[in-house]
Amino acid sequence: MSHSGAVENGGDPTTPAVAEVADFIEQSRKTLALLDRQVLSGMLDCLIEVWRARRTVYVMGNGGSASTASHFAADLAKYTIIPGRARFKVLGLTDNLPLISAWTNDGGFSSIFVEQMSAWLEPGDALVGFSVHGGSGAGDAGPWSQNMVRAMQAAHEGGASVIAFSGFDGGAMAQMADFCLTVPVLVNELGTPIVESVHVLLHHLVVHNLRERIKRE
Repeated sequence: MSHSGAVENGGDPTTPAVAEVADFIEQSRKTLALLDRQVLSGMLDCLIEVWRARRTVYVMGNGGSASTASHFAADLAKYTIIPGRARFKVLGLTDNLPLISAWTNDGGFSSIFVEQMSAWLEPGDALVGFSVHGGSGAGDAGPWSQNMVRAMQAAHEGGASVIAFSGFDGGAMAQMADFCLTVPVLVNELGTPIVESVHVLLHHLVVHNLRERIKRE
């Protein structure tokens, strides 16, 4: 059988590879159905109020979630532009590598977000964080995501709202954020890939919805 024929026919559904693909898609579908839409609605209302007040959105994440944070910051700043309307003010805290390394060198990795944000933070701003575990768990360097925990504490103290996209049990984010959308994990071995994938889907949903809201203002 030729390779093209196998692709055209969809492959043998009993083979492990095809079954694994089908399982990933099915688990993703089930996960999406369990998301808390009320929390998502609250996030959207919060962000549009930040835009109306001409305040600033700060975005953070670690590892794969850092790339999601950067993508979200870029789309929030660019995709939501409507001619004749004010633009979102957005600052990605994951993107200035020289500054991140400077703060890591002088204040430790837990300082990288809070120290960047402290120069700009004002009441009415919002901090958005992406994290698979939300700060629960630990590795060789100690508790995970302490840089995000410190930034959330500072945001609250400075009068800003905190929005979080987390997974598993939500971790510290679920306790500290004003709005935390936690992606449930149905199969532990697929947990991180599905949580990160859903976060990317949600980030596009959020910026598209905000763009449509700005059109209607």
